[in-house]
Amino acid sequence: MYSEGLAVRTRNFMVAIIVLVGLCSMGAWAQDAAQGTDSTNTAVPTAPATPSEAKATPLPPSTTPAGRVSAVQPSNYIVGVGDVLEVLVWKEGELSKTVPVRPDGMITLPLVGEIKAVGLTPVQLQDQVTDALSKVVSTPQVTVMVVSVNSMSFNIMGNVNKPGFYPLTRPITILDAIALSGGFRDFAKQNKIYVLRKSENGTEQRIKFNYKEVIKGKKMAQNIVLLPHDTLVIP
Repeated sequence: MYSEGLAVRTRNFMVAIIVLVGLCSMGAWAQDAAQGTDSTNTAVPTAPATPSEAKATPLPPSTTPAGRVSAVQPSNYIVGVGDVLEVLVWKEGELSKTVPVRPDGMITLPLVGEIKAVGLTPVQLQDQVTDALSKVVSTPQVTVMVVSVNSMSFNIMGNVNKPGFYPLTRPITILDAIALSGGFRDFAKQNKIYVLRKSENGTEQRIKFNYKEVIKGKKMAQNIVLLPHDTLVIP
């Protein structure tokens, strides 16, 4: 009887161990599945994000200088006083310079000296520089570019949000100029705006502009196109 009872207890003990081992194995498998791994502990690759899930990378802010005007056409733009020109001579770095146009209309270049720039297009000027350099350099290849347009600009001052100088690379009316400057500040006298313009004989004329009339469609002739060196005043 004693031996039979011992055998039963031994069999029950073995069964309990087998069940316990099985439960432990199932628990480990469930943990691996939850962690997204297989039985060898290797990470299960996840599906790539769909286009709708991917986040768009924002574009960097523009760093183009305000004074550098790409709209200038070298074949028809007329260089003026205050413009900044970039004169490039191919394979001649020491001869390549960025120079301003002086009040006398001249620029100064290495080996060339002083040369007149005012009244010429960039193409005409590069031809003249090429001719001058041909006397000292073998077959020079010259390119002239307008880096900054200062002669073709107007000034807006007074009660606007962004006063200052603006380039005139296209026709700009008084209404356009007000929009470019960010609009009026508080207490701007919109019916007493005027343009200061110098005539050829040196005298200064004052051209009135009534904003309130123009936006109502009245006396639209007041909305004139601004000329280089005009000053728009917003009292």
